[in-house]
Amino acid sequence: MQYKTIVAAALATGIIGCGTAPGKPGEQAAAERTTYLDRANMDTTVKPGDDFFLYVNGAWVKNTPIPGDKTRWGSFDELRDKTNKSVHTLLEEVVKENATAGSPQFNVAAFYKSGMDTAAIDKAGSTVLQKQLNAIKAISTPQQLMDVIIENGKTGLSTVLPNYIGPDDKNVTQNIIQFTQGGLGLPSKDYYTDKDAGAEKNREAYKAYIKKMLSLGGADTATAGKDALAIFDLEQQLAAASLYPREMRDPQKMYNKFSLEAFTKQTPGIDWKAVFDKMGISGQDTLLVTVPQYYKTLSGLLTSMPVATWKAYLTYNLLSRMAPYLGKEFDAAHFDFYDKTLSGQKEQKPRWERVMQIINGSIGEQLGKLYVDRYFKPEAKQKMMELVQNLQDAFKNRIRNLDWMSDATKQKAEAKLASFMKKIGYPDKWKDYSGLGITPDNYAQNVLNAAAFEYKRELAKLGKPVDRTEWGMTPNTVNAYYNPAFNEIVFPAAILQFPFFDFGADDAVNYGGIGAVIGHEMTHGFDDQGAQYAADGNLKNWWTPEDEKKFKAKTKMVEEQFNKYTVLDSVHINGALTLGENIADLGGITIAYDAFKKTKQGQGNELIDGFTPDQRFFLSWGQVWRGKATPERARQLIKIDPHSPAEWRAMGPLTNFEPWYKAFNVQPGDKMYKPENERAKIW
Repeated sequence: MQYKTIVAAALATGIIGCGTAPGKPGEQAAAERTTYLDRANMDTTVKPGDDFFLYVNGAWVKNTPIPGDKTRWGSFDELRDKTNKSVHTLLEEVVKENATAGSPQFNVAAFYKSGMDTAAIDKAGSTVLQKQLNAIKAISTPQQLMDVIIENGKTGLSTVLPNYIGPDDKNVTQNIIQFTQGGLGLPSKDYYTDKDAGAEKNREAYKAYIKKMLSLGGADTATAGKDALAIFDLEQQLAAASLYPREMRDPQKMYNKFSLEAFTKQTPGIDWKAVFDKMGISGQDTLLVTVPQYYKTLSGLLTSMPVATWKAYLTYNLLSRMAPYLGKEFDAAHFDFYDKTLSGQKEQKPRWERVMQIINGSIGEQLGKLYVDRYFKPEAKQKMMELVQNLQDAFKNRIRNLDWMSDATKQKAEAKLASFMKKIGYPDKWKDYSGLGITPDNYAQNVLNAAAFEYKRELAKLGKPVDRTEWGMTPNTVNAYYNPAFNEIVFPAAILQFPFFDFGADDAVNYGGIGAVIGHEMTHGFDDQGAQYAADGNLKNWWTPEDEKKFKAKTKMVEEQFNKYTVLDSVHINGALTLGENIADLGGITIAYDAFKKTKQGQGNELIDGFTPDQRFFLSWGQVWRGKATPERARQLIKIDPHSPAEWRAMGPLTNFEPWYKAFNVQPGDKMYKPENERAKIW
């Protein structure tokens, strides 16, 4: 996963698990599993060359329902569920401790208690937001409007000025504030522009949801209905000036640097020096803007749109954003629209799980430290370092043997690969939460306090050197990422579990699992986005013109390949949106296989459960992508998720990879067969 998509809050893919008893990552009782590849999940009546996904997972797909509190279910989700249950056990125990105020144990326990106290939450309702509601009510001028927008942003309630602080892509040793598009209540621009009946139905449901939120906030029915239409019209205008997710994948296009004075001239309705002053930013005279057109449109709307509409918009956004932390009516309305209507989720997740997710997003490294102390096995970190080195060596060898790349570009590619920073398990330096106030009796306020604390922490980065030790995920997150500015690959502790990794598993299983994940993240440094960043992390071209042309032609083959795959009969995968992840999947399986072939098992022919070493490698890869989704969720992800659906992540890369053809004797006439000249080969 690309780090930029984390910052932009794109949906992350889930991960995997087996068994229910809490255990340490990388550790699994031998009695629970002996083969690591469960034939009961397979459908061997399907030819591997016709549908490898169903061959590996067909029985599971047929017999396994999606749990009512989930919108998708599979290996990723099972592991996330297992990890969450381990964290739940931790939470239930830590609340019984008499911890020192401010310690990780105290903050986590107090936050958890506040979130589980539904009686107090219901009693408080929206009164906990009275200060913010009063400030919105008092707005009478565009300047006051901007002041409230900025003030709300300081406590995590960002609306039309979404921003974050991070390395300047073209000067990565320096942090800079970066503004992106936002202000929309629906997941992406597509939801405002699509013309099909389903999209129109969602828009009508959204208008009803806006009206519901305003009504719960105290507005009468007529006013709430009128304001809901005005709010939707405002969002439509913001959407029109925004980019589609697929259009935001070009880092050069997203890099627009301005002085405050120059950008104020382009957006006369926004005085950027005044904005910086109100945000608490001093000593900075530049900003990065991903979508300048969005801010040009916003500039006009701040003065042309009636103040009353803006006040209704801010009131709605405040109530909607905070709904999960308010009374049950707010929480239920939020769930009914965002989870049930848009995603097809039948029932709420357990209360403890929802609260745990908020804690993870608010004081994640304090929760993560407790998780690591209890569940992480140090030996897993050392084993991962060995695997990463093996994959790095395999990747270097592939670069050296490429037949389409010049020596000049190869040298720079090798230099970038060699300079990867590797982060495994957990941070060497934990975040300091000194001064953060968390209490056991005010859930909503804890959420706001944590967001305000993080806002100040982020603001303090400006004017200081970039801290390359920082992590973008918590240790108990089941995922991994590549960050181009740091040129780093990061693997949180929670991913070091089966089916990705197990100390007892044979090399074929581990290399087909965690090995492919390692290779995937490495390849992100060389996908269509990552390849635009040099070894030092800066956004600059290190390719010869001829090599760059060849590279783009090869990536175009991958884009066109995935454009042809369909989901839900008629909906196609967006090959442009998913290109980076598809390239990384192809690179991941390729590099992992090369590294596997260096092992004793990879060089032998010993059968285990009737499968050759190569077959076990690919079966491991296939079971990692075991999964299914509700139709609503599947449609949603096609619009906003940079990852392809699981079945095509399992099969798409394999159709380009000769060793898979040989392992399962895939021949012309098989449905997945592609002629040699049609196979995409990059790294």
